[in-house]
Amino acid sequence: MAGDIVPIELGLTDGNVVTLWAPRWREGDDEWEAFLGLDDDLYGFPSVAELVAFVRSGADNDLVEHPAWETISGVQAAELVPASSKTYDLIGVPELAAEDPTAEVVAELEDALEIVRIIGEVCELSTVTRFFNGNPILGAVTVGTTNFVGKEGLELWGRVGTLIDKHWDDVVDAIDDVISAPDVDGAAVATAEAELEAAASAEDEDEPDEDDVEIVAGAGAAEATDESDDEDDTDDDDEDPDDLEDDFWTSVGIDPIRIVTDAAEYLTLRCYLGDDPVFLGKDGKITVFTSERAMSRYIADSDDHELADVSTFEEVRVAATDGSLEIEVYDENVYVLPGIATDILDGPRRMDRKQLELAVELLSDAADFADDDSVTEALASTTPLGWFVNYTINPDPKRLAPSGPFDNESEEFRALVHEFEARLVKR
Repeated sequence: MAGDIVPIELGLTDGNVVTLWAPRWREGDDEWEAFLGLDDDLYGFPSVAELVAFVRSGADNDLVEHPAWETISGVQAAELVPASSKTYDLIGVPELAAEDPTAEVVAELEDALEIVRIIGEVCELSTVTRFFNGNPILGAVTVGTTNFVGKEGLELWGRVGTLIDKHWDDVVDAIDDVISAPDVDGAAVATAEAELEAAASAEDEDEPDEDDVEIVAGAGAAEATDESDDEDDTDDDDEDPDDLEDDFWTSVGIDPIRIVTDAAEYLTLRCYLGDDPVFLGKDGKITVFTSERAMSRYIADSDDHELADVSTFEEVRVAATDGSLEIEVYDENVYVLPGIATDILDGPRRMDRKQLELAVELLSDAADFADDDSVTEALASTTPLGWFVNYTINPDPKRLAPSGPFDNESEEFRALVHEFEARLVKR
């Protein structure tokens, strides 16, 4: 889909309607968010063909100033069919909230609540905004099933369901009242319908017929499977669980770490002296390498770094010099930075909690190594970003969940990553 205008489907009292949603975008210093509509009306069409006909008509609406409108008005009809992930059954929300809080149910409920909250804000529906602003408990669904585990979690889920059951009719009525469908040209609708039918037929032809697919699995395949299973069992049997505790890096108390940035993947070393992180580097700069060989060569030849003062580092240097040093990075020492700032825009539930936690650890350690308080200050619990990060890593249903939009938090995190990358000295 071109630009940031997204077709969506809403399940409302009089049936399903399709419309367009432009998630938050920026023009100069201003931020905007809008739906297809005009003034106080939100346009909802009973079919995709009618939506397409309106988009192509050139009629005035609130999205014509959007940077992607010209592109959207020229796309094929099939591109305005809402994806399954952008279909929201608003009428079914109370029944959804009455189900068990599985991952799928909580995710679907969160999506429905989020789109309704946005509609309420964009269309200035006081009934909807009061529902969300007056009931912060609804934020509990933004981090998946974490808040709904155990007896207390199920009680919280029940309270969410009771709240929705009590007020949801009023919420849906408020949205029903602003939905309208302008008249569209019949010939344009027929043209769009023909395009949609042609696209559907082409898609059907591309799918293989399961009746024509013959799967043959002979004895050889079974033997290969058995051999593979045997090999896996042998590998499991040969692995000594004590190896991870007794390996070289554990014995010297220094860890190889891998850092993934937008530019490249880097290797370096880090240890802790008490609570203080010490990296392979000096003066707050961290020396990083794109290959194990380059790092080993540097370790053997240079002592111009703060790790050289660590008592066990001489063992590392000797191993690098005689060629016996093997660099192994454990999963807990792999830090992946790309994508986090973008994910923050979608709220706590969309975050990879472990990825965020590791990234915060790395950014904090690097700042501490440089005697810089900027990361600590940015992630303090009193700041919006600190609140977001803390809630995401340590979700607590007793606390108010952060609410979007999260543009500022995303930009602040992106700035922390840029500051960190500026500390890297590439070899």
